[in-house]
Amino acid sequence: MAAKEIDLTEKQVKPVVDMLNEYLANYHVHYQKLRGCHWNVKGPHFFTLHIKFEELYTNAQLTIDEIAERVLTLGKPPHSRFADYIKESSIKEVNTIGMNDMDMVEELLKDMTRLIEFERSLLEETDKVGDDGSNDMVNRFMQFKEKNIWMLKSFLGKK
Repeated sequence: MAAKEIDLTEKQVKPVVDMLNEYLANYHVHYQKLRGCHWNVKGPHFFTLHIKFEELYTNAQLTIDEIAERVLTLGKPPHSRFADYIKESSIKEVNTIGMNDMDMVEELLKDMTRLIEFERSLLEETDKVGDDGSNDMVNRFMQFKEKNIWMLKSFLGKK
């Protein structure tokens, strides 16, 4: 598929594709961190957090697939190597083995906040070039994280 088939030009989609691939990289690192938290959570909040982390990583997995498919829809290949994800992601890996359960939640909140910051930049770019499809997709993903940030902060007893 080519960008022209969805009434966009190569010049319009280039910056969006670059940002979507960076977004994809960040999501992959975030996804793996969610999996690590799910696998390694211990303590009095185990049952609550184990289920919540699974919900979040399942959603992240679906989000990753949609981002990659959007890049393909725009006529370009999505990144698919972990080396690229690590190199391009502003979200950094952490070792979740032995991590305190509340520290896990704090770490995931930082990731989600960073993803929302990136999404806002991506929304500006997609709006600028008239890429409503990418804009709608990113906006939906952002709303999910906004709600979950509120929930996780409430879980921690924060405003």
